[in-house]
Amino acid sequence: MKKLFKLSTTTTAPDPAHWVATHADYLYTYALARLDDEDLCRDLVQETFLAALEKLGEFRGESSERTWLTAILRYKVIDVYRKKNSAWLVSLEARDPEPEYFEPDNGHWKEAWAPRPMSIDHTDPTLRKELASILEKCLQRLPALWQAIFSMKHMDEMKTEAICEELKVTPSNYWVILHRAKVNLRACVEKMWS
Repeated sequence: MKKLFKLSTTTTAPDPAHWVATHADYLYTYALARLDDEDLCRDLVQETFLAALEKLGEFRGESSERTWLTAILRYKVIDVYRKKNSAWLVSLEARDPEPEYFEPDNGHWKEAWAPRPMSIDHTDPTLRKELASILEKCLQRLPALWQAIFSMKHMDEMKTEAICEELKVTPSNYWVILHRAKVNLRACVEKMWS
């Protein structure tokens, strides 16, 4: 039987000469979505390129060049989160308890606390852009640790265990912070959207 497909065993080597032109804007946008500091994001992209140059021999071609660079940048963003949060990490269990806003088994809003309908036309690109802008502003108002956990969970889609390990928080603190971030984001978006 004749083979129809040939698996390629060659991988394309990274081409540092084209990284800035090909990947800088994407990496900058990635960092800026997670950190609200343009200068810091530019620095992190430069640091990403330098780290990639140092690790050029370690690139195995199992992912695209952009995916590899983004992974390096993601760890640099996590380092920023760690530095911002090292002084902030206090035990949340010692604070006053809050109402239980979410169902314990699935993390969804309890009916009494569920967000009100916002009556936006999801097909209207202008309204969607406005809502995205409001959400970004609200996200930037969260404490650094809350913003880090929310971004890592819902933007980077990292697993809970990995987030706890990277940010050095306990699972119970993680869930409290994530819930508080959601409550605060909801209140902020509802206020700004009105």
